[in-house]
Amino acid sequence: MALDPSENPDKSIIKFESMLKTDDVYFFDAEDFEEIIHYYLNQGKVGLGKKAIQIGLQQHPHSAELKLLKVEVLVFEDQFQKAEGILDQLQEVDATNEEIYIQRANILSKQDNHQGAIQMLLEALHMASDSFDIYSLLGMEHLFLENYEEAKQCFMKCVEYDETDYSSLYNVVYCFEFLEDFEGAIHYLNDYLERNPYCEVAWHQLGKMYCSKEMYQEALTTFDFAIISDDSFLGAYFEKGRVLENLGKHNEAIECYETTISMDDPTSHAYLRIGKCHEKLGNDELAKYYYYNTVHEDPLLDKGWLAITEYYFRLKDYKKALNYINKAINIDGENPMYWKKNAEIFSILENYDEADFAYKQTVELGNYELDTWKNWASILIKLKDYESALQVVLQGLEFYPEDAKLNYQLPGLYLKTENTPLAKEKLGLALQLNPGKSVLFLQLYPEFEKLKWVQESIKTNKKAST
Repeated sequence: MALDPSENPDKSIIKFESMLKTDDVYFFDAEDFEEIIHYYLNQGKVGLGKKAIQIGLQQHPHSAELKLLKVEVLVFEDQFQKAEGILDQLQEVDATNEEIYIQRANILSKQDNHQGAIQMLLEALHMASDSFDIYSLLGMEHLFLENYEEAKQCFMKCVEYDETDYSSLYNVVYCFEFLEDFEGAIHYLNDYLERNPYCEVAWHQLGKMYCSKEMYQEALTTFDFAIISDDSFLGAYFEKGRVLENLGKHNEAIECYETTISMDDPTSHAYLRIGKCHEKLGNDELAKYYYYNTVHEDPLLDKGWLAITEYYFRLKDYKKALNYINKAINIDGENPMYWKKNAEIFSILENYDEADFAYKQTVELGNYELDTWKNWASILIKLKDYESALQVVLQGLEFYPEDAKLNYQLPGLYLKTENTPLAKEKLGLALQLNPGKSVLFLQLYPEFEKLKWVQESIKTNKKAST
């Protein structure tokens, strides 16, 4: 049986290390060697574990358990061929040893053959008297294959075997979440809590499921039960705070977050939530204080810099807002929302070249929101880059083919690029799609208001619509 990494070395390990230092040779039972090897492997001291395996096999050359431990190390080091050779030898001697199949499954899993690993684990399951660990491994292999229903059933069996196996309980809930079966998760957790009414982990997970369904009052009750079950459970206080925020009870939410800070080292996430609450309460100076504490606690928390950005943006201090959104971008330059905020600020500051670049980054990183296309096109029009604006509007229309503003922007841009036939065609289409919003065209392009064909198109459309 493997020792816990926190356990102190026992007499066997002290004796073994003494032997290594003195070059004396001491005899150990095979079980002693297993204990020594497990201790070193759990401590991450693989070199000493390998040394113990070597000496152990010299003293007990026929020990299947020691050979299996050698296989475990070989697999860890990706020496699959050597490991398979030992497993073949062991299987010739004892084909009913489930550990052989478990190690073969481990090899297949590391080679990304998860279906093969599942087959090996099923073989092991037929031979095992204790199937708990095997079901846990099966569950993980099914997760690799995104077979969430099968994984869920495996982890449920683990929980049936040991209701304090919280790792498996978390995995069951994870599977329910991924399947978007929140009702199923709620039913499962309530059933579990009937048998384990003081399990703070289950109450906590149940509360999160209620939050997913926006059942905030029920969530609040479950987080309270989690706290009753364990009044030092920080996660329950934090989630309760989030629920109270959703219910508009910001002062009570602050109390929950402050509890987490008083019970343990303060976290940037707690400071951030307190700042958000104070901002909602109109306590601007306190909000700013906690936002700055957020980034002081964790300078790499980009959400903290974003919160400060939004704070100054709301106060119309755009230069400070720009400074802080750039800090967020420096931390996570792959976040399109940061680039979008960057573009918005540059636009207000009338730095249109930088705004154009930022919108380009926004779209390249996958933000295709309607206002992104509209605002980017408007920036390019201000830069008099009508060809680029035309391409942006055409891309936007691929996502929002019936949007009025984009449809009325298009004919004007064709006019700007001297393509009158397409301008006429697209204005006619815009008037068909959104007949009551022809004023948009005139607002966007007042310079074309006096064109005869424009006046006739709009006039004809108005007659047709009445």
